Amino acid sequence: MVTIEEARRIIMLQAKRLPVVSTPLLDSLGMVLAEDVRSPWDIPAADNSAMDGYAFFHDSLQGFSLPVCGFLPAGTIRTEAIPPGQAIKIMTGAIIPSDCDTVVPIEDVLVTSAGITLKTGSKRGSHVRKRGGDVGADELVFTAGTLIRPQEVGMLASFGCTEVPVYRKPVVAILATGDELVEPGEKRLPGKIINSNSLSVAAQVLEAGGIPVMHGIARDDLEATRELLQKCLAADAIITSGGVSVGDHDYVKEVIEAMGGELKFWKINMKPGKPLAFAVVAGKPLFALPGNPVAAMVGFEMFVRPALLAMMGHARIIRPLVRAVVTEPMCNNSCRPHLIRTQVELKDGKYNLKSTGDQSSARLSSLTLGNALVLIPSGATINEGDEVSASLLDRSFEMLE
Repeated sequence: MVTIEEARRIIMLQAKRLPVVSTPLLDSLGMVLAEDVRSPWDIPAADNSAMDGYAFFHDSLQGFSLPVCGFLPAGTIRTEAIPPGQAIKIMTGAIIPSDCDTVVPIEDVLVTSAGITLKTGSKRGSHVRKRGGDVGADELVFTAGTLIRPQEVGMLASFGCTEVPVYRKPVVAILATGDELVEPGEKRLPGKIINSNSLSVAAQVLEAGGIPVMHGIARDDLEATRELLQKCLAADAIITSGGVSVGDHDYVKEVIEAMGGELKFWKINMKPGKPLAFAVVAGKPLFALPGNPVAAMVGFEMFVRPALLAMMGHARIIRPLVRAVVTEPMCNNSCRPHLIRTQVELKDGKYNLKSTGDQSSARLSSLTLGNALVLIPSGATINEGDEVSASLLDRSFEMLE
């Protein structure tokens, strides 16, 4: 039985980066750049007005009044000279005429029959966006490994990019096992259990950025399990749920070995999720998660998600940790480290934390009621007022109304 740290180390050695693909810019959101990106030109490409107002040459200003010689909307270039001592009405984004260097906003002038009068003084260069003020031509803007967020999409669009080189999303095959399972929507007969694991794990794959492919349910039959696992090998990674314990019908481990796979480990010293196996079959990582729904989701969170992120080129693969104050005692009487499902709240600038109640690995509400995991060592007690590290599963609780 391996430790959590050893299991993660073994898995990450097999989490190879996926090939680079050219992806439409908008589709690249949430993906990772595979190459450095330099700006093809200056941004802005020319000096332009930051305000709707009036452009003029500052040194030609005599007093506070200027006659106005014309109008310059955005998208139009004026080639005619601006007479000294005069201004031109200009719109935001319009290129500054070569003989002007300052803009005064509309709200800072009085319009008269003779032109404009400045309400206050002006400073040379005011409200002018300088050429290359954002990025310069051939400037290194993004390095390989950059996560593409909406702001990166915007910058890449300003470079004229329509496609970008990124690490491909992993296709993840998902297979449940067990005669007791029926799919959602099917009639639930006595003794049968709805296969929620496949969908919850598929949702975790989607949330991590992967592409889940459902392969249904492998019945408790050696050959049937092998046939479906063989089909799963078309994916980049495989996730099974159930069939890795010590029951008479737990065939996954046996099938992995029969297919020539290399079983790296099949038990982890943790709770929930002890019967979790990891193997490499035909060069593909295979995660055999437990059948209990909480154990499956926690196992994914601890081991599968970091591996998928690494395969997609992410530099940061572990959820953020926060220090939180415990508001009620929490005990681990088990001989294994226990990942307690908890609820973290932000109050008066501090994180407070409490458990979500009964921590049974079959109680999915222990996850739906919470937003964080806390690892409590074997035999340890955490007292009220103690501070612990909590791994945040989401940060929506920090959002404001």
